[in-house]
Amino acid sequence: MDSVDLEVLTSAREWVEGGHRAVMATVVRTWGSAPRPIGALAAFRDDGAVAGSVSGGCVEDDMILRVRSGELVQDRPATTVYGVSADEAQRFGLPCGGTLELVLEPLTAASGLDELLARIERHELVTRRLDMKSGRVTIGPANWSDQLAFDGATFVSVFGPRWRLLIIGAGQLSRYLAQMAQALDYQVTVCDPREEYADTWTVAGAQLMRGMPDDIVTGMELDAHSAVVTLTHDPKLDDMALLEALKSPAFYVGAIGSRKNNEARRQRLAEFDLSQEEIARLRGPVGLKLGAKTPPEIAIAILAEMTAIRNGVTITQFIEPPKATVAGCAA
Repeated sequence: MDSVDLEVLTSAREWVEGGHRAVMATVVRTWGSAPRPIGALAAFRDDGAVAGSVSGGCVEDDMILRVRSGELVQDRPATTVYGVSADEAQRFGLPCGGTLELVLEPLTAASGLDELLARIERHELVTRRLDMKSGRVTIGPANWSDQLAFDGATFVSVFGPRWRLLIIGAGQLSRYLAQMAQALDYQVTVCDPREEYADTWTVAGAQLMRGMPDDIVTGMELDAHSAVVTLTHDPKLDDMALLEALKSPAFYVGAIGSRKNNEARRQRLAEFDLSQEEIARLRGPVGLKLGAKTPPEIAIAILAEMTAIRNGVTITQFIEPPKATVAGCAA
């Protein structure tokens, strides 16, 4: 899950364990322009300490004042709305016409934060169901298609890694990509059958698998919330993964290498049972054209392109155009 949300949950648990009263606020609806998306979290301690953000502005300041006065932390969950009028939107630093609705939940030892964080640490995708009348919390398994839902009586939120990234290769670039991707809500798996690379993999939270890339891709049963990036520069490994990944529903499939190397790769892939449409899905050279040179810069370029694609944004001038490929040549 998003590292900011994880910080909110961790801080909230520590506050409750320390004997503080605390309330967790979640954005459940927005109208017009909103500075934070639905699902954004913040936690407020009784002395005014805050973790996370629901607006990035004056809404938090107002809620800090309310929690210090004892107004915000009630015995049962409630809702509150900011930005109904133009004057209020200006007062709370919301964009013109922006309005947001928050669910406010008083936190206790019965809020299930221990179980929730334990499941997240095990890389599970879970739902947390809050009954607005009783404050009762239930936690259970979630599906990749589950979304935040609020009908006024029940608030259902989804926690855990909502996106998956498979990296082929455990080299230096992979380390930076894995670390950054985890902060962007990806469950990261790294595949490398080469002992000299796999034996030195040390990125916490990123699972290492030593099998052959094509077997790993097939076994993961990739879906539309999945991405695959090949970074070994070894066609024997990268191409094996691409042959399976390009046939999958994965929203992003990219390969490291120069334009010339990727043109040659597309020609090789065309010799197998891939259609021209499937080969055209390959992002190679991988990442946005940002002039990146160092491993951290390249990792940023890759994640920037992945973010644009998963959000439905196309930045033409920064993306390598797809090439039509037929068996043995690139058109």
